[in-house]
Amino acid sequence: MKTALTRAQALALLQKYNKEPFHILHALTVEAVMRHFANTLGYGEEADFWALCGLLHDVDFEQFPQEHCKKAPELLAEINAEPELVRAVCSHGYGLVSDVKPELEMEKVLFAADELTGLIGAAARMRPSKSVSDMEVSSLKKKFKDKKFAAGCSRDVIAQGAEMLGWPLETLFEKTIEAMRATEESVKAEAAKLA
Repeated sequence: MKTALTRAQALALLQKYNKEPFHILHALTVEAVMRHFANTLGYGEEADFWALCGLLHDVDFEQFPQEHCKKAPELLAEINAEPELVRAVCSHGYGLVSDVKPELEMEKVLFAADELTGLIGAAARMRPSKSVSDMEVSSLKKKFKDKKFAAGCSRDVIAQGAEMLGWPLETLFEKTIEAMRATEESVKAEAAKLA
């Protein structure tokens, strides 16, 4: 799937409805992780589409938390987002706030990576380095098992995402840490510029 949307259009829409630096950083992180996954899983030609799905996945969350994934189609219509992009955005809330089931590999990756990037980000902030650069899968597994740590990140969704993809949980952890490690510096730099 390709998209006619430009990143500038997507970013402008994100910033119109999201002012919190934390939400902007999360959107940029998921965007970068989705692009990385597209390229490493053999969907390089669709990398822009995957990335924009990541950038816009929470477009409605800050201003319309009660209508998360329900308000998104209306907001995405402002930039004429393709139905496939709207569907992907809505599918990431499957089972929580949406009944749109992730079916494409991209939708499954978005579903799994959204919550997991939050958990990895929280774990990174606790490290002396404040970075993913030196994070090991084993330390992430400990944080995953500790339900009190980053309690807002749903372990069930992460586990369900790995299952949907047909990957062991450890593989999902490894691939997502790798994606965040590869993109951390550029994401932080852009987030700082946008703040």
